[in-house]
This record gives sequence, structure tokens and C-alpha cells, in this order.
Amino acid sequence: MSDPVTRREFVRRTTAALGVAATAASARRVHGANERIRAGFIGVGNRGGQLIDAAREHKDLDIVAVCDVYQPYLDKWTRALGAGTAAYRDFRDLLDRDDIDAVFIATPDHWHALQTIIACDAGKDVYVEKPLSLTVLEGQRMIEAARRNAAVVQVGLQRRASTMSAELAERIARGEFGKITVVRAYRLTNMSPAGIGISPNQEPPAGLDWDMWLGPRPKRPFNPTIHPYKFRWWQAYSSQLGNWGVHYFDLLRWLIGEQAPASVSAHGGKFAVADSRTIPDTLHAIYEFAAGCLMLFGQYEASGNPIFARDAEVELRGTLATIYATTDRYEVVPESAGQYGDPAPLPEAETVRTRDGDLTVKHIGDFLDCMRSRRRPSADVEEGHLSTVFSHLGNIALATRSRIEWDAARERAIGNEPANRLLHYPYRKPWKLT
Repeated sequence: MSDPVTRREFVRRTTAALGVAATAASARRVHGANERIRAGFIGVGNRGGQLIDAAREHKDLDIVAVCDVYQPYLDKWTRALGAGTAAYRDFRDLLDRDDIDAVFIATPDHWHALQTIIACDAGKDVYVEKPLSLTVLEGQRMIEAARRNAAVVQVGLQRRASTMSAELAERIARGEFGKITVVRAYRLTNMSPAGIGISPNQEPPAGLDWDMWLGPRPKRPFNPTIHPYKFRWWQAYSSQLGNWGVHYFDLLRWLIGEQAPASVSAHGGKFAVADSRTIPDTLHAIYEFAAGCLMLFGQYEASGNPIFARDAEVELRGTLATIYATTDRYEVVPESAGQYGDPAPLPEAETVRTRDGDLTVKHIGDFLDCMRSRRRPSADVEEGHLSTVFSHLGNIALATRSRIEWDAARERAIGNEPANRLLHYPYRKPWKLT
């Protein structure tokens, strides 16, 4: 780890080189209102394919190249997109093209940082899937790369495209529901008894560049419980705090106007599911804010029954009302007087529904608009970093079995060196974090 800096120093360092940023901005092609944007997609498996489908809804976008380390994915999408679509096995070859304006990155989590940084340095704007990074230090370096290149970097936290949620955040800020003291969300599914399974190590399937898939992570044999997609249950490459949790962390901290926790604790383990995972099947993380609010996230993968009294993804408990929200609606449930309490006057019970349509399509639209206007997008890289830090801290608290007191300005644990040692990891050569 490099010497810690305060957030003020960190932001100053990422924006001070105005001459460099101005040069990068002037070299970057400016797009007219009716000019088409040419894009490449890096990682075209599960989520990458979904992003391609959503991006094709935008008629001002041409998909000219795809990249993946697994040949069957390339074959699928070159057929679907047409013979003129270039295919690459190494993302650096795609980024070398001067005629590509933007890249969409949907690779496994451990690749997001390097590919985003190299793309920004290559003069591209970037749409990168969540979670932004695998470590706190990676996120910091991604912000630096975006700022020094004057790049637009949108993180795939598509709930940021919701006007319904934006209006709800304004209502909460006005105090319509009283003081919010608890917010919570859950990842619920029952994967028992076998989960992702147990398999012996074996030779990679035909067409897979396994060494490139591993990238900066340690060399190891291929295992079918890692690729495809199941890497989400391996701590070396992802986690469910990162995969699912970051969506909720981002939404909830946006709704209540918070940036970072003051303290974090986590509990859990592999209690019931007999599979190859290296993350818990049962976990509960608690984040405490200095302003007086708790954020709870539960990862329950051995029990899938609903938690909330209403059908909802997130719950926000205020002194005047509780809000139950999904991506397409929220319900306001007024409080009632409890012991020694008199919460009147109360808000009215109501259900508000969205008018937004497909949020991923809309989120990509915001990214394309920002490429033209050069404003920062709704899920700018720094916002994505702040939300992803919640995922990292939950994982670190569990790994160290400690309560982390968090210095948000320095992005360091206070008096907890075991936790600080997990803010990054050594990359496998020849990969370097710049």
C-alpha cells in the first residue's frame, strides 16, 4: 500500500493536473447530437450479453467489436451482430483501435480496474459493470485514471437511472417520513444442499484462455465451479456483497444522503451449503453512519423465504413511516404511536409507481448523452467507488473478525492494520496497477 492520503488530498491529486486533463479532453473526439458512437464490448458472457441487448436499443450506437477470452462467446455475438463485427481475445487489441469511442466492460470483477484504467488511458469513455473494483485501492486508481484523462466513466448501477428513486430521495431529505434510523436489504435464495457443486480441477474447456481469465489473480488450475459465472462465489474473484450487495448499498446511501460508514461489522460463514464456494452461504453485515442510522445487509443463501412484510427489495424505517421499495414502485406505510410515542401528524399511506421503463437501457442512454455533453454521469466512477467500498468493508470485517472503525477521508481502518492490509492484494506478474 502507498502512504495514505486524505480524501481532500486524493481529489486534489486526481484533478490538479489540469493541463493533462485538458490535453486528453481536446484529443478526445467530440460527438455531435446526431453523430453515431462506435463501441466495443469487453466480456460478452452473461451480463455482457445483456448489455449488448440493452445497447442495441440505442440507434445512435454502433457495436463494432467484441472481446472475450472464451471463443464460444465471441462466436455467438459475431453471428448475432453481423459479419462486420471484429472479434478479439485480448482486450488490449480492441483498445488499440483509434476508431472506437467507448467500451463496455462486463468481465469478472477482478478485471474491472485494469481494463478501465487502460481504456481511459487509451482515450476511451467507459461503461463498467458493478462492482467497480475488487479492492479499495483499485477504486482509487480508477478515479485517478478517469480524471486525468477527462473520461466519462459510468458504473453499471442502473438504479441510478430511476427518476422514481430520485424523487423518493428528495422526499426523504425533506423529512416527510421522519428520521430514518434503519435501512436494510437482502440477497435471498436457497442453494442448499449442493450450491455451485464440487468438482475436481481439470483442463480448461476448448476455446478458453484460462491464464488470461485469471489475469492479475494467482495462477491456479481451471475448475468448472469457477467458470462460467460461478466465480461469484469465490472470494478471489468476486463476492455476493459485491455482486448483489453493491446495488443496494448504492441505492440506500443515495436515498438517505450518505457517502461512507463510520463503522462496519459482519458475521457469517459456510453453515449449510456443501459446495466449493469460498464465501459464506449466510452473512449479515451492519454499517453504522455518524448521523445516526444503521444499514443492514443479509446474504441468506440457505433460506429463501421473504424477509419483509411487503414485496420489496429495500426497506427504510423512519419515525413517521416505513418505505418498502422495488425498482418499479415504493409503498409508504405510516407509523402508529408506540410506547410513550406520538408520531402524529403522519404521512398518508400511498403506493408510487415508476414511469422509467428499462433502467439498463436508460442508464446506457445517460452514458451516451454524457459522452456528448462531457458532464459526469448519474453513476460516475467516484459514486461507484463510494458504494463499492461498502462491499469491500463487509468482506474485510468478516475476514478479520473485527469491527472496523472507518476513516472515510483517508479510506483507512482506524487502528486496525489487519483490515488495512486487505485494502489491496499483490498482482500476479506481469500485470500492474497504475
